[in-house]
Amino acid sequence: MLTFISVALLSALLSHRPTFRVPKDWPAPIYPITQQTLQGDLVDWGRVLFYDPILSRDSSTSCSSCHSVYHAFAHTDHALSHGIHDRIGIRNAPALMNLAWQPIFMWDGAVHHLDALPLAPITNPLEMDETPEHVLTKLRLSPRHQAFFQSLHPGEEMETKHYCQALSAFLITLISDQSKYDRMKRGEVLFSEQENRGYTLFQQQCAACHREPLFTNHAFASNGITAAADSGRSRITGLNSDRHLFKVPTLRNVEFSKPYMHDGRYQTLREVMRHYASLNHSSTYVSNNASQTSAPLNDQEQTDVIAFLLTLSDSAFVYNKDLAYPFELTQNKP
Repeated sequence: MLTFISVALLSALLSHRPTFRVPKDWPAPIYPITQQTLQGDLVDWGRVLFYDPILSRDSSTSCSSCHSVYHAFAHTDHALSHGIHDRIGIRNAPALMNLAWQPIFMWDGAVHHLDALPLAPITNPLEMDETPEHVLTKLRLSPRHQAFFQSLHPGEEMETKHYCQALSAFLITLISDQSKYDRMKRGEVLFSEQENRGYTLFQQQCAACHREPLFTNHAFASNGITAAADSGRSRITGLNSDRHLFKVPTLRNVEFSKPYMHDGRYQTLREVMRHYASLNHSSTYVSNNASQTSAPLNDQEQTDVIAFLLTLSDSAFVYNKDLAYPFELTQNKP
């Protein structure tokens, strides 16, 4: 068993370090960016934590188990999230990107600060089924994690807030801004005629909820999908008016982040487009932005919108090795 490893060696094994930046013409981030947030050792520690199953009760499930870098930090092999002992959650795991600009988290808005976000899956019995206190005990006993912590806080004792802040430091580096759409906006490439038609239709029909440049308005809305087992936002607020409202997801990298909707019911963008084309606009459970669109899009228009949505794919983000699993650390794992 490895008893000690230096942070310098750990950081060297992590190849290149992801960094935080604010893309040009984007709004200011909501997450408080400080010198401490940007510390390299803190980002590296957060990356190791993200991929370490030590956060789960039986050390079988990591954050990356449901949030794969190759699927825009979502998952693709099943509709609902899976936890320890193959337990099945109630919702699809959302893609993770551009989190420093989000004011609220999770499909129902249960979390209001990025530092608290890891505690939701850690304590969920259907996901990691662990307690923050026991995670802390395990991390204190881990030479790897203690090495990172002591480099940041020499002589101190690790607390829950420390590993949560480390995870946030890594999560805010998950920035996607290199898609064809972004390059078009910067004047580096041109859209095809079909992509331009789709973009125009998107601005007319979809942009009220999926607002540029983040392609979400961070609000809660209902698109007509209801289920007795999941009342959405009202599970948090207790308000009947919030029944079946879910957080509007970003559409960036939507090509990679299937299945779609909070319950993962759709596997293709065509299915999603047909859902919106067939909405019952008089339904109680269709929010205003969805019900106030013009005539439903026909098949060709749907195809054009999909062509535009594919311009939001950012392969530089999805295949960024600096965000991926630190393979070298699998050897001599303490």
